Amino acid sequence: MASKTCSPSNKLRFLLGMVLFLLMNMATAQLSSTFYSTTCPRALSTIKSAVNSAVSNEARMGASLPRLHFHDCFVNGCDGSILLDDTANMTGEKTAVPNSNSARGFEVIDTIKSQVESLCPGVVSCADIVAVAARDSVVALGGPSWIVLLGRRDSTTASLSAANSNIPAPTLNLSGLITAFSNKGFTAKEMVALSGSHTIGQARCTTFRTRIYNETNIDSTFATSLRANCPSNGGDNSLSPLDTTSSTSFDNAYFKNLQGQKGLLHSDQQLFSGGSTDSQVNAYSSNLGSFTTDFANAMVKMGNLSPLTGTSGQIRTNCRKAN
Repeated sequence: MASKTCSPSNKLRFLLGMVLFLLMNMATAQLSSTFYSTTCPRALSTIKSAVNSAVSNEARMGASLPRLHFHDCFVNGCDGSILLDDTANMTGEKTAVPNSNSARGFEVIDTIKSQVESLCPGVVSCADIVAVAARDSVVALGGPSWIVLLGRRDSTTASLSAANSNIPAPTLNLSGLITAFSNKGFTAKEMVALSGSHTIGQARCTTFRTRIYNETNIDSTFATSLRANCPSNGGDNSLSPLDTTSSTSFDNAYFKNLQGQKGLLHSDQQLFSGGSTDSQVNAYSSNLGSFTTDFANAMVKMGNLSPLTGTSGQIRTNCRKAN
């Protein structure tokens, strides 16, 4: 019986796969939960204090900061690119469709950066500040905590086109959502867990108008109540809570709302609309602990998306512009 041998092409494919795997994991390996323990020991407590103050001042900020992290990480990795203002030579990500008149919390990040810079000039990156602020915001609204790995560095450029193409739109169907998250290495289960961040925060009328006027898989009383604040024409920036039950508490009410056809966005209700993720929505709806555990783990994974480490990138002095 002839022995099986690997063809050269199979060997090459295997080697290329190993190289890609190693490259993806090298950056994460350079992140560490103790990255600033000697260079800026008060960094984490300073960020937490500033986030608590911002969320106490406006509960919605507790949802805006995690979203800033999400929109940063899904565009060429967690590199603080979303924070860069436009320049004469570069159009940043702030004017991208998912971010324009929508992404917020930049001033909170500025405040934290200036406080941290006064403690340890040139040490703590803007990308790390965003990652830690996201965690502290969730905790401030009663959600789970997780260990944020640190050591990300800041990009010197941003990408409007990548922001427009990589951030999942609220109009996506389930298959589109699964693909968008799969492209970043997430399973459908992790996508459902991360979508649970919509248990806090608000959305603009323009993002859910079509749903409340044209869709049928929506509770009629819920739809009617939303139309009062979101007319069929105008009022694009009028806000409604993503979680109609408890929009300033990080809980699993979002999933219970989906079971009652009270998802605000089209993409929300797609998670519970007779498709493959219905069972996961049911599971999280009945088990808060499993949701918060899965959410925290998925946030750690998201925070590890393609960070700049070592000598790549820089530590911006001002989060809005490259040094």
